[in-house]
Amino acid sequence: MSQDRRLRETAVKLSSRLRHRGPDWSGSWLSKDGRACLCHERLSIVDVTSMGTQPLTSQDDKIALTVNGEIYNHRYLRREYCQGYEFKSESDCEVIIPLYQKFGADCVKYLDGMFAWVLHDEAKDVTIAARDHIGICPLYKGTHIDGSIWFASEAKAVQNCAVIEMFPAGSTFYKEGSQPVEMLKWYQPDWVVSNVVPKNEVDLTKIRTLFEQAVVKRLMADVPFGVLLSGGLDSSLVAAVAQRHISRMTHKDAKGGMGEGQVWYTKLHSFCVGLKGGNDLLAARKVAKAIGTVHHEINFTVQDGLDAIEDVIHKFETYDVTTIRAGTPMYLLSRVIKSTGTKMVLSGEGSDEMFGGYLYFHNAPSTDALHHECVTRLKELPFFDCLRANKATQSWGLEARVPFLDRDLLNYVMDIDPVHKMPIKGKRMEKYILRKAFDTPDDPYLPQEVLWRQKEQFSDGVGYSWVDSLKEKCEAAISDDVFKRAKEMFPHNTPLDKEAFYYRQAFERIFAHKSVQFCVLRWTPKWSATKDPSGRAIGIHEKHDTKVAKGGGDAVDKEHAAQASSKL
Repeated sequence: MSQDRRLRETAVKLSSRLRHRGPDWSGSWLSKDGRACLCHERLSIVDVTSMGTQPLTSQDDKIALTVNGEIYNHRYLRREYCQGYEFKSESDCEVIIPLYQKFGADCVKYLDGMFAWVLHDEAKDVTIAARDHIGICPLYKGTHIDGSIWFASEAKAVQNCAVIEMFPAGSTFYKEGSQPVEMLKWYQPDWVVSNVVPKNEVDLTKIRTLFEQAVVKRLMADVPFGVLLSGGLDSSLVAAVAQRHISRMTHKDAKGGMGEGQVWYTKLHSFCVGLKGGNDLLAARKVAKAIGTVHHEINFTVQDGLDAIEDVIHKFETYDVTTIRAGTPMYLLSRVIKSTGTKMVLSGEGSDEMFGGYLYFHNAPSTDALHHECVTRLKELPFFDCLRANKATQSWGLEARVPFLDRDLLNYVMDIDPVHKMPIKGKRMEKYILRKAFDTPDDPYLPQEVLWRQKEQFSDGVGYSWVDSLKEKCEAAISDDVFKRAKEMFPHNTPLDKEAFYYRQAFERIFAHKSVQFCVLRWTPKWSATKDPSGRAIGIHEKHDTKVAKGGGDAVDKEHAAQASSKL
């Protein structure tokens, strides 16, 4: 068998391990010299019926590109920088090729979106791989024993390699000919590269404006879409802004401006998952009624969740406790959403990391410490919430978009003096400036009891018995004698309790390749005596499901009502 044929067959076989991410079409491209092969499993969201099939190629077919993600400013880029280039499709991703021809590796700096992509220029023998600013789309890099480099959206597709690594967010891989590989950090705002704590005042109107723009630009789609709605602050704001925009759109003007694409609904479809009677189901129902979405409730049982654990670990490629706890209901929800014909959803990830929204932030010893913890959490998002949102949805060929992680919004919020983010018991609750930015009594976005609802982590909000049952199952499955060997069995990221041990055992059974374990981080709350990642383990947590269920003004307790009317 010729070397080039062997390369194509190997690449296509490995790519097929990712078909759950792209069930709509498969494509491959092999360079004429047989040294480079690009494969793609396509989930069609934009330019569904034309020649947007990937890999995308230049007119002479010497430059090939494969992309996972969306480029929201692609029409602007076409007008501004690509005059004279003959496009083959309406794909939002094709714009990367002429940008590369014009700017080389710096082309990534012009892209506004979420993406992981690989480009090969056969004429110049240049290979570039790039990942978006915060790591919304996953990307792994594998180094083969023969020295060849492989890239994939999931680690399972590069297990032919000797070493597997998580590709760093906001970075570019550049290789030209026989020259050494260059890893370039293209996303370097002050909050990423500097330890200096910002001292800028907060503009609530700007927060609201930037967030609205972030939501609207993510409505770019040529397929039916919806929103994940837990009834918490973040997802509720995403849903409220999206529904406002959709209600103003018509079939006539849908092709212009931001939110380009066909109007599939006159109302937004929202989706919520939970155990029967779970907090989130009750809260989401209230939000959906207030903002006018077409709402869908999906119930799962504890047994449904327990049965899915190993599938979740396989698809998510993690053994992190909080990711599995929260990811399992999201995984089950995504399957049902896809069955409705929906192919894209908006989700609320990133807000807690930007605004200091987790309950343990109440224990921050200083504003400087709070800021540095926000930075740490944002840098670790590719291992946690970004990974969960992407892999839970794309396990079923569904795409999740995350407005809070919009680059302009993120850079602005992270440049605000953290004194404005610091929660103060009895005076200012977590994510105060975000809540206050959307506290507009003359034109309310959300009911007050939702706008000022305390943070409830997703794994708790689906129903408290979900996490409790996971702990019980793992406690029963792992004996004390076996758990005593945790350090010996797992010297890296040693499990701290039996639940973590149970997940790690399953992970090791599924992924025999030892490198994959180093692509996982473990999430634990800071400034807390407990290592349990549940928000319920933090002392300030309130059981407020009955308040939300009542509705009306009596759903807001005195402290929260005072916060709702106070000033910065």
